[in-house]
Amino acid sequence: MPLKINLRHLEEDEVHLQGELPVAELEFGVQDEMIRLEKPLRYDLTVEQLHDALLVQGSLKLVLDCECVRCLKPFAYKLVLDGWALHLPLEGEDKVSIVNDSVDLTPFVREDMLLEFPQHPLCKPECAGLMKKAKVHKADDEEKAPSPWTELDKLKL
Repeated sequence: MPLKINLRHLEEDEVHLQGELPVAELEFGVQDEMIRLEKPLRYDLTVEQLHDALLVQGSLKLVLDCECVRCLKPFAYKLVLDGWALHLPLEGEDKVSIVNDSVDLTPFVREDMLLEFPQHPLCKPECAGLMKKAKVHKADDEEKAPSPWTELDKLKL
């Protein structure tokens, strides 16, 4: 169910919203194979009605299941928006749509969370990437294969 607020509940006092929203409701549409969305969005919001607008404040938290783009190890990436604020006008040219005395906050939450997604998820900033296997040379191989410089060493210039 989308994250909606009924305007009639705001007539007397502010409303506190707290809970979880399944990621299917947010419809992120993420095409990045390095980011998977499986855990719900947690929200803790306070909504108050100003004269001609809504003011939404609080925190949003979402855990992404990612793969590091350098080393390909899976890791959890925590998106936390503390102090998140949203101003929604109820009148004028930019007014928010009201359906059955309710305002849907879901599109605004989705937009701000998408802006925080990592473009290139890294397990840690100093990740070195995939470790290359070092070639092990045997002493016998070095004796059998002549160095490319031996012929040049024979030249007397």
